[in-house]
Amino acid sequence: MFSWGTGNARRNTRPSEESMRERFAVSPTPMLWFRRALLALAVAALVAWTVFPFFWILLTSLKQPLDVIAAPPKIVFTPTAENYGALFIGQQRGLYASARPDFLRFFFNSIVISCGAVGLSLLAGIPASYALARYNFRFKEHLAFLFLSFRFAPFITFLIPLYILFQQTGLYNTYSGLILAYQLISLPFTVWMLRSFFMEIPLEVEEAAKIDGCSWWGVLTRIILPLSLPGMAVTLILGFMFCWNAFNYPLMLAGRQTFPVTVGAIQFISYEQVLWGQMAAASLVAVVPQLILSLFVQKYIVRGLTMGAIR
Repeated sequence: MFSWGTGNARRNTRPSEESMRERFAVSPTPMLWFRRALLALAVAALVAWTVFPFFWILLTSLKQPLDVIAAPPKIVFTPTAENYGALFIGQQRGLYASARPDFLRFFFNSIVISCGAVGLSLLAGIPASYALARYNFRFKEHLAFLFLSFRFAPFITFLIPLYILFQQTGLYNTYSGLILAYQLISLPFTVWMLRSFFMEIPLEVEEAAKIDGCSWWGVLTRIILPLSLPGMAVTLILGFMFCWNAFNYPLMLAGRQTFPVTVGAIQFISYEQVLWGQMAAASLVAVVPQLILSLFVQKYIVRGLTMGAIR
């Protein structure tokens, strides 16, 4: 009884967690406050550096032609939505001349080409990356680096041969031709990203599925792909952004009927003037699909980016 009471008394006299925190808490010092303020200023400067171009483009898209070219630049002005309305329903009016670029056609072309290129990259890249991640064969690493070399090689290396080939085969100024050309942008990235994600999955999971009777195709579709959804989401959105922002390949391999937004923006530049307001409005509208796609898969982005980081 005595020992039990003593133990109970000892347990009751132990300091609580709150008191321990208060005892060992470090009171903020002037140096600590200075470091926090310096960190806050650095973060604010980084955010301002990132957001300011979008803010300036937004202001430009809401200005009249005279306000755009005013010197010094006008911060206070009467906003107008004329530039946005003209993209979809009207003629592009400038200060000295007018133009009518087919923005809706260019926007539709970008969606078709980018979605087609990313879809084809996933269709071809999933089996290739799975083979590079799981099977051992001769020149395996050489083949993996060969895929990577296509991504980092200068675009002019492929542009002239592709132009000649497309002219001879009828792929010039076609959706299918541009989707194939965009594989030089998206396919190497897809293979390397998915390869790292597949290598992150424990091999024992696949072996257990094979014992249960799954073929390699069943293992890939029922085990690997569901476990790799975060990585596939990151690969999809980044690949879509790379294809959406492509400029050199469509500039040389497409005509006016298949121009994407990036090349179609050139139509706002003429020998008389540059339609800055309409170009700014088109730039902001062109960002919308990427933002929407990012919002839909945002819960997978952080998880997917860290999934293949450590093995």
